[in-house]
Amino acid sequence: MTASIATNQTILVVGGGISGMTAALEAAECGKQVILVERNATLGGRTALLYRYFPKMCHPTCGMEINLRRIKANRNVRVMTMAEVQEVKGSRGDYTVRLKLSPRYVNSNCTACGECAKAVDAEIDNPYEYNLSKTRAAYLPHNMAYPMQYVLDPSIIGTADAEKAKAACKYDAIDLAMQEETVEIRAGAIVWATGWKPYDAARIQPYGYDRFANVITSVEFERLANPHGPTGGKLLRPSDGKEAKNIAFIQCAGSRDENHLRHCSRICCMASLKQTHYVREAYGDDAKSTIYYIDIRVIDRLEDFYQQVKKDPTVNFIKSKVAKIAEEKDGNLVLHGVDTEGYHRYATTHDLVVLAIGMEPETNGIKLPDDILLDSSGFIEGASGGMFGAGAATSPLDVNRAAQSATAAALRAIQVVHKTSTVEGAR
Repeated sequence: MTASIATNQTILVVGGGISGMTAALEAAECGKQVILVERNATLGGRTALLYRYFPKMCHPTCGMEINLRRIKANRNVRVMTMAEVQEVKGSRGDYTVRLKLSPRYVNSNCTACGECAKAVDAEIDNPYEYNLSKTRAAYLPHNMAYPMQYVLDPSIIGTADAEKAKAACKYDAIDLAMQEETVEIRAGAIVWATGWKPYDAARIQPYGYDRFANVITSVEFERLANPHGPTGGKLLRPSDGKEAKNIAFIQCAGSRDENHLRHCSRICCMASLKQTHYVREAYGDDAKSTIYYIDIRVIDRLEDFYQQVKKDPTVNFIKSKVAKIAEEKDGNLVLHGVDTEGYHRYATTHDLVVLAIGMEPETNGIKLPDDILLDSSGFIEGASGGMFGAGAATSPLDVNRAAQSATAAALRAIQVVHKTSTVEGAR
C-alpha cells in the first residue's frame, strides 16, 4: 500500500461521468482541491456514448468538450482513472479512502498514435459500443477519451500480442510490468457520482432480447445512429445488416413494473422521441417509427419537443403495453398486444424493435459505506456527515438535471471542508 495522499481539505468525487466532472469542476473552480476517480479507462461516462442530446439535438461535444478543457486547465483537479473505491473510514471532515488502481499497461508517454493497436491481432468485445462490435485488444476507448491514452486489455498480458504492442511503440509507453496498486487518500468530503446502468433487457422474457437479434435496447440504438458507431451511423439490423426502416419503440421496458424496476426512469420517453428523429433523418418520408407506450411522460417542460414529434407523419403512437414479441423466418418481428384506446388486438410486423430500457443505479454493483441510505430502487437517498450523492446516482435524471444535482452536491462538499478548515484554524 502506498503512502496516503491528499488532506482533509480535499474533496473526493467518485465517478467521472457528466455528474462527477461537473461536481469536480464546480469545487475546483471555487479554489478547493479535488480528486476525481473513475473506475473505467476514461472520463465521460454514458454521456460520452450518446449520439445527441434532447431537446436541441446537439452532440455530446457541446458540453463534454468544454468540461474536458476546464479539467485540463485546472490544477486543482487530479484525475485518477481505472481507480475503484474499496473502503471508506472516518467521519465528516476527515475520511480515509482506500482505492484499487487497475493497470492500464500504458503510461503517460502515450501519444495515442495507434501503432500498438495495429500490431496486435487479438480482438475483444467493445464495451464502449455496448459490445455491438469488436475492437483490438490495444485500444483507445473513444474519440473523446480523457486521458487520451490507449489501454491494453488484461487478456493479452503475457502473450505474443502484448510483446508486439510493446515493440511497435516508439515512445516507450507500453509498460507490461504494471501491477494492481492500492492507495489511501484523505478527504474532508465525498461526492458519490456513480451514475446509472441500463437495466438487463434479457430479464424481460416476453420481449426476447436474448433470443431475437433484431431486438435491441435504446442505448444500443444510440450507438447505431452515431456516425462513429459500429455501423457508421447506418440503422442496420444486427441479424442480416439490412436497413431497418420500420422500427418499433417499446416504452417502459423494465420500468414501472413490479417484476423489474418499480420506478419511472424519466428519460425513456424523451429518448425514444429523440430517436424517431434519427429514423426520419436516415430515410426521410420512407421512415416509419411506432411508439408503443403506457403514457408519455415528458419531463422538465419539454412538451414542445413531444408536440413536434406528434406532428411527424412518419411517427405513429399506440397506447399499449406490448404483451409479447415473436420472430418470423426473415428476422422480422411481430408485436402482439391490445390497443387500449381502440380496444382491439394487434399483431404488427416491424424490421427492428428498440426497448426504451430503464435506468438502474450503478450503486447496485458498488460497495458503499454503511451510512449511505439507499431508496427501494438502490438510488442514494441520503448520507451522513460529509458524503453526498450527485446526478443519476440519486435518481433517474437527464444530462441537464444531473449537472444541476452535481453542482448542488459540490456546494455541500465545499461547505464541509470550509467548516473543517475554520474549526482547525480556530484551534
